[in-house]
Amino acid sequence: MSASATPRKRARPQQVYERLRALIIEGRLAPGARIIETDVAMRLGVSRTPVRGALQRLQQEGYVVDSPTLQQTRPTVAPLTSEDARELFLLVGALEGLAAYRAALGSPAARSALAAALGEINEAFATAAAAARPDHTRIFELDERFHRGYLRAAGPRVRALHDIVKPQAERYERLYVSMLTSELHTSVAEHRAIVKAIRAGNAAAAQAAVETNWRNAAERLAAAVVAAGERGSW
Repeated sequence: MSASATPRKRARPQQVYERLRALIIEGRLAPGARIIETDVAMRLGVSRTPVRGALQRLQQEGYVVDSPTLQQTRPTVAPLTSEDARELFLLVGALEGLAAYRAALGSPAARSALAAALGEINEAFATAAAAARPDHTRIFELDERFHRGYLRAAGPRVRALHDIVKPQAERYERLYVSMLTSELHTSVAEHRAIVKAIRAGNAAAAQAAVETNWRNAAERLAAAVVAAGERGSW
């Protein structure tokens, strides 16, 4: 090995998988982009073996698809589509609805504290969304904090399933924040309905409010994706 050569690190497959997934979720590997094992290995400073294993797992989870060429298939970052957005948002809504249901069954003191915290986050979210120059990263982070607030009440199985599905939806959430900032006042109102139901201890209403929030977001984003043109990159 020459003095200028870069040694490959011994990275665990899980670490490579997490790093690749983060690159896709954050848009640093764009939808429709071809993924070349050797390039990824060099970028991450690892050998090709853990990259190959990570790509197989990412394909199983829907982050990566095979794009056939004349001679072989090439792994490609999955495109963003209206159908995929609907499916993922509805799945997240169903899981988070169960969490909100349980949160609304808590003691009056616990519900009051949670509702106060959620209300404060939602008002900050409303202010950020209404800014003359919205900070999309801050808006996204506040929305994440709001939903995580009641998710803590979920049982272990719901949280485990949520951990699988939610990262796949994050690409669409970031797209939603950037494309539909002017419509986020609707999300603010839907969040308030969630807070109200949890504070009142109305479990069925809390579950319905969360599912409505995600279902409406799915439809708004799906319409925007169709209007912009479903394609591999944005």
